Amino acid sequence: MEFQEAPSTNQRPQIPVISIVGGKSNSGKTTLLEKIIREAKSRGWRVATLKHDVHGFEMDQPGKDTWRHAQAGADIVAISSPHKIAILENVAEDQPLDEVIARIQGVDVIFTEGYKNGNKPKIEVYRSLVHQELFSKLEELIAIASDITFDNGIPCFGLDDAQGICDLIAKKYGVKGRIQ
Repeated sequence: MEFQEAPSTNQRPQIPVISIVGGKSNSGKTTLLEKIIREAKSRGWRVATLKHDVHGFEMDQPGKDTWRHAQAGADIVAISSPHKIAILENVAEDQPLDEVIARIQGVDVIFTEGYKNGNKPKIEVYRSLVHQELFSKLEELIAIASDITFDNGIPCFGLDDAQGICDLIAKKYGVKGRIQ
């Protein structure tokens, strides 16, 4: 009798990654993402967000222990409490989106903000007072959130329609929350 090895169950399930994008600053990306996160959480989804900042950022506060560790030369500084964990890592250059995403586990969906040139499905935020045309190519878009309607075959939602957007994500990617 010949035994075959069972397929590996260690494969990480594919977590949907959806980028919230806009052609310009102050288009309403963060405001829409906040609404989507609240709706997703009400459905029991575990949510991760990833914000891209081309200008750089500083999370550590000067003088605090973790800041002092980094100033002393640590390449990675982690801090843990009963409620949060943060890991800060020095990098030589901007990391590819897929490499950053690979570090995120245990969630139902990942939303990115600020990766408008990334290769992930996008929801574009379009406000008629701010934009002249869509920034993204239509084939990159899974939806548009706007104060006007578009007739281009892409689902279009109002800027406040987080429920409709989450319905689309649930249907398109099979996202199911812990509370169903």
